[in-house]
This record gives sequence, C-alpha cells and structure tokens, in this order.
Amino acid sequence: MAPNSKDIPIPDQGNKNVNLNEIKLPADIGTDWEFKRPWVWKNIIGFILLHLACIYGIYRAIYYAKSITSIWALLVLFGSGEGVTIGGHRLYAHKAFKAKFLTRLALILLHTVAGQNCMYIWVRDHRLHHKYSDTDADPHNANRGFFFSHMGWLMSRKHPAVIEKGKTIDMSDLEADFLVMFQKFFYKPMYVLFALAIPIAVPVYLWNENYYDALFVVYFARYILTLNITWLVNSAAHLYGTKPYDKNFGAVESWFVSFATVGEGWHNYHHAFPWDYRAGEYGTHYSLTTFIIDLLEKFGFVYDLKTTPGNMIEQRVYRTGDPSCKEKVQDGKIIDINGNEIDPKLQLKLKG
Repeated sequence: MAPNSKDIPIPDQGNKNVNLNEIKLPADIGTDWEFKRPWVWKNIIGFILLHLACIYGIYRAIYYAKSITSIWALLVLFGSGEGVTIGGHRLYAHKAFKAKFLTRLALILLHTVAGQNCMYIWVRDHRLHHKYSDTDADPHNANRGFFFSHMGWLMSRKHPAVIEKGKTIDMSDLEADFLVMFQKFFYKPMYVLFALAIPIAVPVYLWNENYYDALFVVYFARYILTLNITWLVNSAAHLYGTKPYDKNFGAVESWFVSFATVGEGWHNYHHAFPWDYRAGEYGTHYSLTTFIIDLLEKFGFVYDLKTTPGNMIEQRVYRTGDPSCKEKVQDGKIIDINGNEIDPKLQLKLKG
C-alpha cells in the first residue's frame, strides 16, 4: 500500500496532563483472575427481556410484518451502525479524518439511533480499550472470555482499574465539540426521538404498518441485532483469527467480523495502526465503511484522511507479526495465508 504523504499519525490517545510515571503500563495491570465483578441484576434482566423481544421481532418480521418494514429496519440498522463505525470509531475515537459540521451532525444523529450511549462516553471507553487493551483497565477485557467481552461487561460492575484509568483519558477534543456535548446533555430525549419514535413512525404512517410490528421489528429486533454485531468486535475479533501485524496483541484479523460489521474486523491491523481511517490494510476492497468514507471525501464532506505508510506496515509485520500469517509471493502471484490470490494493486508486496 503506497504511503499517503498527507498524513503523519499521532497515536497517543492519553491525557497529556497526566504524569506518565504514575500510570501503570498495560502489562503491569494485567488480568486479576481472582477478582469477582458483582453482577448488576437490573441489567441482566433487561438484556434477557430485550433479546427475547428481538427474537419475537424477527418472528414477526418473517410471518407478519410487511416486507418493506423489514427492509426499513435493515436500513436503520445499517445507518445506525455507520454512525458508530464512521462517527464514533474512526472520526471521534481515533481522529482518523476530519468532517464538516453537517457530516458530524448526521453521524451523531445516526450514532444516537444505535443506542450505545452518548458519543462522549462511547469514545472515552474505546480510547480506554485501546490504551489498556485486554487488561483489567479495558472495559471489555477479552481475557475474561467471549461472553464477558461480548456483553457480560455490561451486566457487571466496572473493575476499579477501568474507573481509575478512565479518568486519565484526554477528552478535550470532544469537550470542544458543540455537537458532541449537546448530544451528551440531551441524550435521553434524543434517543427517544431518533431511535424509537421516528423509526417506528415511518412504517406506521407511510405504508400503514401495524404499530405492534413496527415496534418489534424496527426497534427491538433492529436494536439488539445492532448491539450484537458491534459487540463482535470486542469479543470474536479479540479471540478467533490471525495476527499478521502484531502477535503480541489480543486483537485478530477476522473475515467473519469484518463481513458482519462491514469493515471493522481487521482488528490486528487496527490495533497496530489505530489512526488509519481504513481500519485495515486493504482499504475499500475489504470494507464498505472505508468505501463510504472515500465517497464522502470525494464530495468534500470529509477531509485529511490519515493512512499508514507502506514501509511502516512492512516493518511492523516483520518485527512483530506472526510468521505463519505473512502473505507470500508464489510464481509471481501474491497469495494470502488461505492460498488465494490477492490483487497486487491492493496488496503490500511482502517478501516471502
């Protein structure tokens, strides 16, 4: 991948005012296997009921709701998901590019529809996850297993390390953003309006869908499916896959997660180069989200896209990557670890 001379990334996500000597490194924090997290039963009961409502909503979508209602639910799911991946993740958490006011407004509204807390808290937790990945200071420490990193972390009390280190995360850039702080202050009424009322009203008033089906299909089923797709990045993308860029990370490359999340599953690369707006080495070829960002740039809605120089990727692969995951050149063709040929224009030509 050719380097982009426009972008020199700054990977530090920490608080510049904090004495680094007073902060333990991730390796020092580790995972305390004897620590027992108290369960939050109202959250447990809430998630059980929401998942049952989701299953019932899928049932209503198959047998009772109008087809156009299911299509609308999928569109809302996709749009809200992009509010998380483009807005919360790549724009605000990692500052991988810049966006104009109306673009930021649209992304924050879509992020609100996703219902994954306000942008401010989402970004704080994600920056904390990167800084202390797979330790007790990581909100969804994958070392505690699939269920915990998927949703169990939301059913139990935070580890004290999460609270302590969360206070050290620099959030000054979000605090200076009017839209982010407006959403933070008015998050609950905004959620009711944009995640619940409007998505349900559209099928009810535009094509006379039954209110009952609109509620269960467009809200409950759509919402819980969105959550579980997002959670796969915390769970499956930290447990099952390859580590071609850094074998020391828990994060892995997962084609399944990338397919489900339209581009967020190339997680070993992302943790190695978190500032890269592509969130994967191969760009749009493997990420619909990256394609959308490129399209937004073409029309002037976003700009200053950060990428990683090809020589930096190559050096990282040969310095820290898992040797068994390196791509090889065979008979003049670039072959991935599964034996499939990769488009030479998209593939960094690694030495076999």
